[in-house]
Amino acid sequence: MEAELKSTFPDVNTNLISSGGGVFEIMLDGNLIFSKRAKGRFPDDGEVVTLINQAT
Repeated sequence: MEAELKSTFPDVNTNLISSGGGVFEIMLDGNLIFSKRAKGRFPDDGEVVTLINQAT
């Protein structure tokens, strides 16, 4: 996923923050754009790119 984001958005800065309990969340400029807990699943291929494009 990181490679996809960096190839689509060359200036992107990604950070992995270790957590427990199956938490997987994606934030963009301080806003939650994807939550595994809320959706009950990991994002599909290309889903994060779509969410970023919709948010910008």
